[in-house]
Amino acid sequence: MPDGNKKIVYLSGPIMDETEQGAREWRNTAKTLLSGNFGLLDPMRRQFVDRQVDSANEIVEFDLQDVRDADILLVNYSKASIGTSMEIFYAAHDLGKFVVAFSPFAFHECSPWMVRYCTKILPSLEAACEYINMHFAPEVGPR
Repeated sequence: MPDGNKKIVYLSGPIMDETEQGAREWRNTAKTLLSGNFGLLDPMRRQFVDRQVDSANEIVEFDLQDVRDADILLVNYSKASIGTSMEIFYAAHDLGKFVVAFSPFAFHECSPWMVRYCTKILPSLEAACEYINMHFAPEVGPR
């Protein structure tokens, strides 16, 4: 469970139609880059299987609860993902959360929806984590 004094970061990104290694690898790197300063919520900690009717509602509800519990979303925008897009919209539009994405796409290749609802889109995971550390680490605090 995240430390109550630290801001919480939810690790949002493609899981469905992604390899397990692909879904876990960037999240593990993010944990290394952010763990000292933030509590982290990783949806991969749950053992659900996509496309199983009996777990579909649970997957969505647990992910939405993580979004509600988070202060910041760190988003892997490496490819289109319906679930990731829904999490971003819910976090930014409905809850007013800060959303930091990283993407290999040039600005003109990004979906206007992603540009509108991601507070910041950076070119790499490392740059996104550096941005979060710079602006939200406990010793800095929000501006």
